[in-house]
Amino acid sequence: MSKKTRVGIIGAGYISDWHADAIGATKGAELTCVVDSNIASAQAFGTARGIQAFATIQEMLAAGAADAVHVLTPPESHHAVTQECIAGGLHVLVEKPVALCAQDVEAMRAAAQERGVQFAAGHNFLGLPSYMRLKSMMATGKIGRVSTAEINWCFPLGPLRSGPYGIWLMRETHNLLQELGPHLFAFMQDLFGDVEILHLQTSNEITLPGGSTRPQGWRILARAGQVDVTLNLALVETYDDRSVVVRGSSAMARLDYAKDTLVVSGMNTSDLVLNPLRSALGQSLGLLREGMVNATRQLTSLNQKSPYGLSFRGMCAEVYSALAQGRPVDARFNGASAVKVMRAIDDTLALLPADPQLIKPKGTPEPTALVIGGTGFIGRALTRKLAANGTHVRVLSRGKTGPFDDISDKVEVVGVSLRDAAGLEAAMQGISHVYHLAKSEDKTWDAALENDVAVTERIATAALNASVERLVYTGTIASYDLSDPAVTITEETGFGADLKNRNIYARSKAECEARLMTMHREKGLPVTIARPGIVVGSGGPLQHWGIGRWHGAGAVKIWGNGHNTLPFVLIDDVADGLILMAESDKSVGESFNLIGEPLLSARGYFDAIHKVFDARINVSSGQLWLLYGADAVKFFLKTNILRRRGISRPSLRDWKSRAHFSPFNNTKPKEVLGWTPTSREDTFVKLSASEANLFGF
Repeated sequence: MSKKTRVGIIGAGYISDWHADAIGATKGAELTCVVDSNIASAQAFGTARGIQAFATIQEMLAAGAADAVHVLTPPESHHAVTQECIAGGLHVLVEKPVALCAQDVEAMRAAAQERGVQFAAGHNFLGLPSYMRLKSMMATGKIGRVSTAEINWCFPLGPLRSGPYGIWLMRETHNLLQELGPHLFAFMQDLFGDVEILHLQTSNEITLPGGSTRPQGWRILARAGQVDVTLNLALVETYDDRSVVVRGSSAMARLDYAKDTLVVSGMNTSDLVLNPLRSALGQSLGLLREGMVNATRQLTSLNQKSPYGLSFRGMCAEVYSALAQGRPVDARFNGASAVKVMRAIDDTLALLPADPQLIKPKGTPEPTALVIGGTGFIGRALTRKLAANGTHVRVLSRGKTGPFDDISDKVEVVGVSLRDAAGLEAAMQGISHVYHLAKSEDKTWDAALENDVAVTERIATAALNASVERLVYTGTIASYDLSDPAVTITEETGFGADLKNRNIYARSKAECEARLMTMHREKGLPVTIARPGIVVGSGGPLQHWGIGRWHGAGAVKIWGNGHNTLPFVLIDDVADGLILMAESDKSVGESFNLIGEPLLSARGYFDAIHKVFDARINVSSGQLWLLYGADAVKFFLKTNILRRRGISRPSLRDWKSRAHFSPFNNTKPKEVLGWTPTSREDTFVKLSASEANLFGF
């Protein structure tokens, strides 16, 4: 029996789960460790997978825990992290973009060659079964002589309209193509050969908070081998079309790489009457076959073989079989191809005008308000409202940039880790009001205790030590049991005695509230708690998951039947409420549900969007019993078959609560704070839809 390659993951973010599942399904590979500078994230990931966790690459190397690694850190760190791993004698697979320029990719490839280790590019879609069938058809001449091709990435990019704006993807226009372009350019390079870029056109500019702009449409004309290729990126709220269309002398092939389907339209010899029918039937049967194969595959694999999951499996299968056989990795993923892909992207970006340099207002703010989570949807609105009111604001961010360049004379952005108690306390010096809007997305209760509850306690302790006048904490209405239409929710309702079977986010927020109120009673913490409703308005997403489960921009399954009035609230009203809570002496030790006046149901909201934009979204009811049942089956399979640890047990009460059946009484914030949420339906629709840029164009 051949020895398995021990594989480590570097970076425990979102994409790490996809890589981990693929490694676990790959013959000849074994996931053994994870590395992340956020050791709590590494430990949570490691515990769930039963593997070792390390804070640094040096620790992993010293422990001899891996033979190969997948580099999944932010793109700007790929070059340095990869070089460190190569120097340590590890084989590397680097998530796209492999680096930020072809020169760096070439340096990584050369270092791997010199050290005698494998260097592979994470161009995962080239691992799809349907893509391999397309290549086979082209190689055997079934498509004929190929003359033109079109490669599309038409898929909404939410951060362009609703943030977060501080992530690497959003910092510069170049980053958009460096992040998304490798998928398209890798197809082009692998299918047709070396690339020559002929033309670049951008469109649908969107203005980001802070004044900078980003194009949402990209059209690139290129010549690859002897084929004319058009590459299209459309990042507005659009129908999902991620496809490769190849036109040859004998047939046209359409690969939908998001769905792993390949349909070929060939020429036939029928007469003029039967020819169209035979052609249409051929396409219909092809689509039916592809759909049935995919559905069967996902059902029998417990959804482990989704198209996206299969792409990673195909990539890993090739990478680790090459290692096991002692041969070079296939050209789809090798270093030479990675260099050529990045060089084509470099050539395209050379045609892109430089981002205009914004003129920042002069002046040095002397902050009296601190917003933690200030680059999020609510945080941005709150920060801007405070600045407009004359308050200078300090915003805590993971980095040192934020969407406030146009008001930089009133807003200071500082990078402080929420795990750094001394740094938090230092950031609160001279601050009277602290707004804690940060949240974590945790999959296990242990992770939530570390990343959300412990962080909140740390912030509260820093606020006490810095003698701030008020700490405003944002909880969530999701902590309530909202399943009974006969129960009206007020601040006195309570969350119930047992929250163990609630979803982790709702449970974690409730636990944060409980501990803050204990600190208020025992230590005099001047805390006030806000629970915003379903927040909508400018800067918010079209695809709001508080309303239902979205299937692209054009279809949503509402939680429940969609006829009950939802606890909507406008973003500007939330910002006003938070400020009133910080300034009112009556709010100390109190909680407030920031719920707007009862105006629209989910279906009414989507009817309003249709009237404003002439865009009919396909709305269907969600059968909550069925959703709960499916969730319960998944929980059983994940815990008993896939051996996942620490995940939340499904609850029918949770599923019913998503529908927000229980109405709210918003009297308390209006009477105690003087809060006046929007009460007119036409004004609400104007601010939540027509002026909210929901579709991005």
